[in-house]
Amino acid sequence: MGSLRRVFRVLWSSLSKEVREHVGTDQHGNKYYYVPEYKNWRGQTIREKRIVEAADKKEVDYEVGDIPTEWEAWIRRTRKTPPTVEEILKNERYKEEMKIKSKDFYEKERLPSKETSEELLAPPVQTQIKGHASAPYFGKQEPSVAPSSTGKTFQPGAWMPHDGKSHDQ
Repeated sequence: MGSLRRVFRVLWSSLSKEVREHVGTDQHGNKYYYVPEYKNWRGQTIREKRIVEAADKKEVDYEVGDIPTEWEAWIRRTRKTPPTVEEILKNERYKEEMKIKSKDFYEKERLPSKETSEELLAPPVQTQIKGHASAPYFGKQEPSVAPSSTGKTFQPGAWMPHDGKSHDQ
């Protein structure tokens, strides 16, 4: 099946006006190609392409980190020019330096011994629970069991609606 695919690819590339320009190879052996904009045999304009050819892998076997960040940025068109070897080496050194610095930082900033950590902590705060904030009496005095009314003139059944209509009519 692979040889048939290869034959078809060679036949297609010979019939199309697609010209691959090799722009670089990364440390994993992946090859990167640039295909400039061209017109196909039907007169359609085909936009530029940036292609990666995997090194001894199937396309479905790729995982995060198999393509260096600089080359991935070029493939995704977030950078215009392909990365140089010097740039990749400089970024690799920088990553290694950051790993070492972060390791040193975390070793220095480890928690102190138990005795000193107890001295640094504030004493626990005692809280007093007085009810829930959604209660109608939150922040006020607790409601008493005894009724407390200031309306001494209340007469049951004496209330009438304001619009002049009564329910008995």
